Amino acid sequence: MDTPNRWYSLLEKILSEYVAILKPYGDVKTYLIVSQDRNHFFLMHEGWNDQRRVHGIIVHAEIRDGKIWIHYDGLEDGITDELVAAGVPKDRIVLAFHPPDVRVHTGYAVA
Repeated sequence: MDTPNRWYSLLEKILSEYVAILKPYGDVKTYLIVSQDRNHFFLMHEGWNDQRRVHGIIVHAEIRDGKIWIHYDGLEDGITDELVAAGVPKDRIVLAFHPPDVRVHTGYAVA
């Protein structure tokens, strides 16, 4: 049975693994940030690469209305397949980076 409590832990686990495997470059670090209410999960880079400032979101996921909303996923393969492999049904994952009229064709939840 999938519950938001299980999803909190699952998202933290998956994103924490990326913190460990993403190779920093220059003086850039990768962070996992979880909102106080544990509904928003951000994977981000921050730092300097030579004279260039690096600061940006790699992944933004949210638990909303009993579903996992993927607002942004900048990872090469994304986290969606990992969520499905961990037992999250496709109809509980919203690929929010697609417009609603495109989502109906993805095999995942529309909203």
